[in-house]
Amino acid sequence: MELANTLKQDGESRGGVLAQLERLETQVSKFHKKLEEPQDAQALEARIHELERLRDNLRAEVKQRQAGVKASTANVEPDQTLEISEQEILERKQENVKAILQAYRFTGISGKLTSRGVCVCISTAFEGNLLDSYFVDLVMEKPLWIHHHSVPVFIPLEEISAKYLQTNTQRFLFVLCEYLNAYSGRKYQADRLQNDFAAFLVGPLQRNSLCNLLSFTYKVKLKGQSFPFCARLLYKDLTTTLPTDVTVTSQGMEALPSTWEEQRADHENLFFTKPLHQVFTSFARKGEKLDISLLS
Repeated sequence: MELANTLKQDGESRGGVLAQLERLETQVSKFHKKLEEPQDAQALEARIHELERLRDNLRAEVKQRQAGVKASTANVEPDQTLEISEQEILERKQENVKAILQAYRFTGISGKLTSRGVCVCISTAFEGNLLDSYFVDLVMEKPLWIHHHSVPVFIPLEEISAKYLQTNTQRFLFVLCEYLNAYSGRKYQADRLQNDFAAFLVGPLQRNSLCNLLSFTYKVKLKGQSFPFCARLLYKDLTTTLPTDVTVTSQGMEALPSTWEEQRADHENLFFTKPLHQVFTSFARKGEKLDISLLS
């Protein structure tokens, strides 16, 4: 620590001396220009010699201080310097993680310090509904590593860790939070569809563990007629809660009447832009007819 203070003080002093040198060089240049004028030439020349003498003295002082700093640095053992450097790096990372947790607390990320490092808790939510929580127990060593976690196996935790954990802990937590929130949001929509709108479904809802592939058959009524549609929703981007690919087809008919074809196309647009439970809430609210206002 004393060495660090010495280096800092010397750096500041050296900076002040160098600044003086720059000012002197500027003044010398100005006086050389004035020598071209006949008046006061002798006085100016004497002043220039005085400034050059001061400049040379300052240069000598700078060299002397630089030599002293190099000698002080050479006296520190390499192993000691490395040990201090690694310790400082770990302390900075720990402080950085604490700052991140404070900054991200409002997003659902919180945590507490442990004997090994820090345990981060990520609480997921969708549309204001608090959902599942997950934890990641980080060990503050070099390199950082994950001691325990409750992240589902189908979330690409290893990939995210390899990409961000060692270089940008803040980015690591943010990306992991994105994946977990999106998964919880997709699962929430599928659960709502299966539990709250079973009357619309023909057969079971099919979904995979990530809830990024949903397939179901549903029925709606138009002018007193009930008609079934088959929907397939694919979420290629695992950090989103809306599908990237939607296919709605008719069941048992190759060609649809124009009225039903319009309904099928409108359904596809709705699934692209609105969560599942909102789409089916619209069907129920409008007497199982499509609420076109949702498309706006």
